[in-house]
Amino acid sequence: MSTMPPFAVAVDGDGWARGARVLPSPNFEARPAGAVPTLIVVHNISLPPGEFGGNAIADLFLNRLDCDAHPYYDAHLRGLRVSSHFVIRRDGALEQFVSCDERAWHAGVSSFFGRERCNDFSIGIELEGDDASAFEAAQYGALAALVAALLERYPIEALAGHSDIAPGRKTDPGPHFDWARLRRDTALADRYFPYLRA
Repeated sequence: MSTMPPFAVAVDGDGWARGARVLPSPNFEARPAGAVPTLIVVHNISLPPGEFGGNAIADLFLNRLDCDAHPYYDAHLRGLRVSSHFVIRRDGALEQFVSCDERAWHAGVSSFFGRERCNDFSIGIELEGDDASAFEAAQYGALAALVAALLERYPIEALAGHSDIAPGRKTDPGPHFDWARLRRDTALADRYFPYLRA
């Protein structure tokens, strides 16, 4: 059974989602001329790795993470400038850091069936989680509602994991992400899930 979030999601004409907590990141740029979002990329993120809650994810995307606060931050994140359009927390709360009309810095070196630079034409959604943990029902509900809102606003053609567009370099959203559940929750045709195995 689908779990719907306790809020309505709709994306306005400027690319911001009603129902999201807006935390504008400085880490974005204009999409290339003529580029529109046609791909949704699903990620996972936890900071420190394997720990949930707190403000570290937002602080990273807002360039205010204290890299002296944890050895992982110092070793891997110091000086890093990244962002994603959305984060879905463990309780299903939705946060938005970059307008969907802009290019967020979430995918890195990537290719979608031969089309390079996926940041140019994608919307990044981070689920608070890791490769070792199952995601929460509230997260799937929020994700399905967000995907539906994005399809209403943009000519989305496909959904993929970070690991699909950056194989060998990235593993998220990980083995516990239930793609079949997302397909059921969104009622989207198989063609929207080109990497999904039966």
